[in-house]
Amino acid sequence: MTESHLLWPHLRDLPFFRGTLRAVEARLMRRVPLPPPVLDIGCGDGHFASVAFERPLDVGLDPDLRALREARRRGGYRLLLQADGAHLPYPSGTFASAISNSVLEHIPQLDAVLAEVARVLRPGAPFVLTVPNPGYARELTVPKLLGRLGLARLGEAYRDWFMRMSRTVHLLDEEGWGEKLARAGFDVVESCRYFSPRALAMLEWGHYLGGPCLVARWLTGRWILAPWRWNLFLTERWVRRYYEETPGPEGTYNFYLARRRME
Repeated sequence: MTESHLLWPHLRDLPFFRGTLRAVEARLMRRVPLPPPVLDIGCGDGHFASVAFERPLDVGLDPDLRALREARRRGGYRLLLQADGAHLPYPSGTFASAISNSVLEHIPQLDAVLAEVARVLRPGAPFVLTVPNPGYARELTVPKLLGRLGLARLGEAYRDWFMRMSRTVHLLDEEGWGEKLARAGFDVVESCRYFSPRALAMLEWGHYLGGPCLVARWLTGRWILAPWRWNLFLTERWVRRYYEETPGPEGTYNFYLARRRME
């Protein structure tokens, strides 16, 4: 699948705001060669891997058994494992590469997870991760609007609520992630910011506009009831501008390529 075609398979299966972000991340991750065996930390329902990569990844790991059952139906992994990322059931040096897509910001025991990923990777192995940065909270539109109306305290309350709603625990910049990765035994070799404040506004309001998708999920197990071009034509035209954005310094998310330090 070419990069220009990555957006559609996300939009037909996911709410538009989440699908657009995942499509951008898939495009970024596809650039990095991932030698097997590959470990995915926090694979969730497996949708991302089934679309982003041309072959199944070797191991998908997640603590959520329900999500793993859905991942098994998608066929994006050779093996799925219910486990805690801070206690990986593999010998040291098992994997030749690892990924984690928009997961690590949710994990309270982040240092322990990074140390475990480093332990099970071979020296020199790539570790690719995507995470939101402080702009994710700073660029939310509702607190900005409330601040202009003299309601800054209410805006901060909204920001705190949005972080809880999105289960976001860590918002670190490049220096913060560099320090954490270095302590775990990684060297950052590449980073870039993506998903502009305009794209973040689409994601923020998408949580509310995408309410019908949540109802459909509850009732049918599917986010999109009519996953056809005629139904999603206007949606795809609208969000493609965000998918095609060039990464830049104003981006509210970060892509990192790190390597396990040589011993």
